Parts: sequence; C-alpha cells; structure tokens
Amino acid sequence: MPRRRIGFWYRFAAVLCKPPLVVLIKRDWRGMEHIPAEGGFITAVNHNSHVDPFAYAHYQYNTGRVPRFLAKSGLFKKGFVGAAMRGTGQIPVYRESTDALSAFRAAVAAVQRGECVVFYPEGTITRDPDGWPMTAKTGAARVALETKCPVIPVAQWGANELLPPYSTRPHLFPRKTHHVLAGPPVDLSRFYDKEMSADVLKEATEVIMAAVTRLLEDIRGEKAPERPYDPRRERIEQRRRTQAQTGSEGETSK
Repeated sequence: MPRRRIGFWYRFAAVLCKPPLVVLIKRDWRGMEHIPAEGGFITAVNHNSHVDPFAYAHYQYNTGRVPRFLAKSGLFKKGFVGAAMRGTGQIPVYRESTDALSAFRAAVAAVQRGECVVFYPEGTITRDPDGWPMTAKTGAARVALETKCPVIPVAQWGANELLPPYSTRPHLFPRKTHHVLAGPPVDLSRFYDKEMSADVLKEATEVIMAAVTRLLEDIRGEKAPERPYDPRRERIEQRRRTQAQTGSEGETSK
C-alpha cells in the first residue's frame, strides 16, 4: 500500500512513540487489506484504554495511511502539545457549536481532502463492565453520510490489559498483545437518499457499531451482550433503584 507524505511532526511522533510500544506490546494485527490505498475514509474504532489511541495509531501508521484523530479544539492552542496536534494534522472538534454537523466540519473537510479520519464513536472509554462497545454518538455517521466515504470498522483488544479502563496503574508483565482487526467497509448506502434525521443517524450508528462489535467477537472468541451497555439507561435505572431502596428504608423506619 503506497505511503503518503507523512511530514516532520508525524515522523517525530513515531520516533518517540513506536519504541516503547514495540517493547511493551506484542502485535496481532489483521485486516490491513481493508484500509483504502487512496481517497478519504473513516475508521470507526472501539475505545477501551487510555493507551489504545497510541497502540491503534501504530497500526494505522504502518498501513501507510496516517490517522487523523478528533480532539477538543482547546488542545490545539497549548504550547508544544498544540504544535504537535497541528503538525500531525489532528482534527479539532468545536464543541461550542450549536450545529451538530458543523461541530465536525474539519473532519468532513479532511475526508474530502483524501485523509483517514479516526472516530471513537463511543466518545469515551467504554463503561461496559466486560469491555464491550457501548452505545455510540452519531458523529461518525454524520460525517459518513455527509461525505459518502467508506467507513472501515476496526476492533482492538489488549491495550486495556496493559492499562485497564480508567486506571493509572499499568500491568506490564506478562507482556500483553495488542489485537487489531479491520473489516470491510460498512454498507451505509441505504441511508444516502434519506434526510439526516435523528432516527436515521441513530440507525446508521447502530449499523457501524454492530460491525465493530462483530469484529471484537472474532478477536475475543466470545459473544457480546445482545444489547450494548447504555450509560444513560444505566443512570436512570440506578436512580430508580436508589429511590426504591430509600422508599423501602423509609417504610421500615416507621
């Protein structure tokens, strides 16, 4: 697969990051043949560790199509970090925008320029107790339907064993394996002629996440839950349980 012009900052980041990754993590990487050699596209990737953006970037870098991650726009204004973010061509997300699609205008522009834009559709590290992908936000679907670009589903597993979700203590030994499996493009063509309504975006997002989850099932050799973990639903149910417990205790104290 041909390598595009990478630039100084990306090569500098690779020099800094690849050696420790090679030392700390073994690699089981599959599916690189599904990464387009030309043109703009999206990869939709599950998120289960603070380390996995670095580990996944290593995989993507080795395909010859360097990844452009989305990050809060404020990071692009801060000294060395800002210079590195701008220099490596990462994508600022303008969260203050009231227009949901314009919040991703830079991602749309990058795809139209022929770049690879990486989305973590879940928006944060999964809160599923067993590490499965949880319900996702609609950003990746919005950009995909706006640009009609290929959406490559990608599952990864193993960085979470090196640094568990929401933990600050790495588990260095035994040496962990980073598994990555990219699949063929998700077929979203049935949504192209529809109005980009909330229901259409939700359905397209579910199609994308189902593809990612199937790939993770392949990696893990087990079935995911029938219904993905939904943090909002869990909060509602937790409040109901708390209210029920409080009511029960109140009745007991009478």
